[in-house]
Amino acid sequence: MTEVTSRLQAALAGRYAIQQEVGRGGMASVYLAEDRKHRRRVAVKVLRPDIAATVGKDRFLREIGIAARLTHPHIMPVYDSGEAEGLLYYVMPHVEGESLRDRLEREGSLPVDDATQIAREVASALAYAHRHHVVHRDIKPANILLSGGHAVVTDFGVARALGGFGAESITAPGLAVGTPTYMSPEQASGEQILDGRTDVYALGCVMFEMLVGEPPYTGPTTRAVIAKCFAEPVPSARKRRNSVPTHIDTALLRALAKSPDERFDTTEVFAQALVAPAIAAGGGAPPTSIAVLPFVNMSSDAENDYLSDGISEEIINALAKLRGIRVAARTSSFAYKGASPSASKVGAELGVETILEGSVRRSGNRLRVTAQLINTSDGMHLWSERYDREMEDVFAIQDDIAAAIVTTLKGHLGVEQPAPTVRRYTEDIEAYELYLRGRYVEQSRRRAGLDRGIEFFEQAIGLDPDYALAYAGVADSYTLQAWYRFLPPQEAFPKSRVAAMKALEVDEMLPEAHTSLGAVQFYYDWDWHGAERSFTHALQLNPRDPVALHWYAEYLAARYRLDEALEAITEAHRIDPLSLTVNAGLGWIYYFSRSYDLAIEQFEKTLELDPDYVFINWFLGQAYLKSDRMDDAVAALRRGRTVSGGHPGMTAYLGYVCGRAGEDEEAHELLQSLYERSRETYVPADYLAVVNLGLERMDRAFTWLEKGAEERAFHMVFLGIDPLFDDVRGDDRFTEVLGKIGLDRG
Repeated sequence: MTEVTSRLQAALAGRYAIQQEVGRGGMASVYLAEDRKHRRRVAVKVLRPDIAATVGKDRFLREIGIAARLTHPHIMPVYDSGEAEGLLYYVMPHVEGESLRDRLEREGSLPVDDATQIAREVASALAYAHRHHVVHRDIKPANILLSGGHAVVTDFGVARALGGFGAESITAPGLAVGTPTYMSPEQASGEQILDGRTDVYALGCVMFEMLVGEPPYTGPTTRAVIAKCFAEPVPSARKRRNSVPTHIDTALLRALAKSPDERFDTTEVFAQALVAPAIAAGGGAPPTSIAVLPFVNMSSDAENDYLSDGISEEIINALAKLRGIRVAARTSSFAYKGASPSASKVGAELGVETILEGSVRRSGNRLRVTAQLINTSDGMHLWSERYDREMEDVFAIQDDIAAAIVTTLKGHLGVEQPAPTVRRYTEDIEAYELYLRGRYVEQSRRRAGLDRGIEFFEQAIGLDPDYALAYAGVADSYTLQAWYRFLPPQEAFPKSRVAAMKALEVDEMLPEAHTSLGAVQFYYDWDWHGAERSFTHALQLNPRDPVALHWYAEYLAARYRLDEALEAITEAHRIDPLSLTVNAGLGWIYYFSRSYDLAIEQFEKTLELDPDYVFINWFLGQAYLKSDRMDDAVAALRRGRTVSGGHPGMTAYLGYVCGRAGEDEEAHELLQSLYERSRETYVPADYLAVVNLGLERMDRAFTWLEKGAEERAFHMVFLGIDPLFDDVRGDDRFTEVLGKIGLDRG
């Protein structure tokens, strides 16, 4: 037992039971202890005696006291601080987990998504501290703890307390005001007046190291590191790791600028730039952000869920039209339906500053709607209201709630703008309710739900023939029927086209209708130029539509424009991070890019979001196959085939894998089951081609691929980039099929 440990045990015996030393750094030692009063495990951090003597008790306790006032989900709270037997200490929770430094030493570098999440959570903590006039000054991997899947920043106030050492001491071991590898140039120069931009720089260094495996500047000595920081140009992370997205590389170059004036003004802007290419390139500050959680149905009739969901969605759409505010996408917000998450949890997972939650109670024609706006950082209610109205006033209620939010957040929006209003696509309340019912049931993504959704949309159109949104609903439902292979393309897509064209005839400015038409032009018409016009027009009208971004990303991938596809699907993922289809879509772009490990990682993350998402087994099976993980591929596809009730896609790709593994008998049995199934229901021709390809029956495989082109099977648009067909790309017959689709590169 060291002398310091003995002194500490004796000095704190009445309050803390010091158990053991668990860590030691250049400035302090960390002890595991028990808080006797509250019966909880804590970490006691004790400054080295020589440093404590130089700093002085008053200065240290003052700075730690300021830091102790910070309350944020990604900031380690300070429970206590003081001086005992000449030792300066502070007490924090004992956190189960590891530091970012530990993880980096174990893994070297991190997946891009993990690094981005950690950086954004740290940025959120720093932004909160900066608003309270606290600059950390020592952001580094050792001061970022990883617990429960999230980052927590520790040691606020310590670097500030040590500020008296001055610039001349930065080369002395343990006495640096900050850590040289992560110091901003102005901090390394010894400037005493530092603002949040020095933390922007340090966080940029940490993000660079998470992606590349080492900080931007390294050297054998402190002086060598600092010299490089001043003399060498800012390095590119993308040049050292080509999977780093361009916009993240651009954001890092800006965060690591030599001059504070050339960096992002705040860590919030830096965090947004990591997921928003326009901001990374200098497009401005991040907006105020909000998530509208699904309102709770308090009615006696559970079927009124469609109404509470619909009211929530209409408010989302109204707020999304505002400049200066970022609204979480519906799918991500609705991932919390039926749960009671804390405000801080939603804020951390969706990256929003505020949430709107509420309830709807319907009795006959009477409505009672309650709503409250909550700050995610501290759980404080910013505004709340109750509305007792008639059903006919439902639009007015939505308008009032949206207006109240704008009024409450007025100081954050930057510019004066009128309150948003809910777009009234119909004045017929009954038609509106039918439309909401249609959208509600189609969310099941099952055949019966999609069929029922079409019925509701068509009933709404019967009441209001000019209801453009209802036509778009019909179009989308038929497209999904084709996507899930419930209907043959020749049956689904012509109906989808008619509905989309009718929606545009009624309202040519409806973005959903342009997206619906683009899907038909892409997946079925193979009208490449027309599809791009429709998707880009939809995104001009609504740049934040994750559905349009997702389908456009798939279009770009099919056209061999994989870098652009990754940017589009990454933006969709930023807007709608909890959407299963968007998460799976990101995995597909990785798969098409031959980044199989990233694809598997993304598909597995999607499965974690919803273990019941059946189709992820199909996607994982293909990615495992191309990674030579044959056993995993077979297991995933068998599981998917079982839980899906024998979906032909799972059956076909399992047959392919069995054929490639030499299990010809099982492959033939699976192929025969598809032939038999095709006599009763639709089985895409390309599925039959896939099994024959696995069995190396090339003539039959190409016969079915030709048939797939004739029937315009859904997956044919991806033939040019699907790794499954890499072995036959040199065959003239394959080139001929690509030519029929319009995907030949000649």
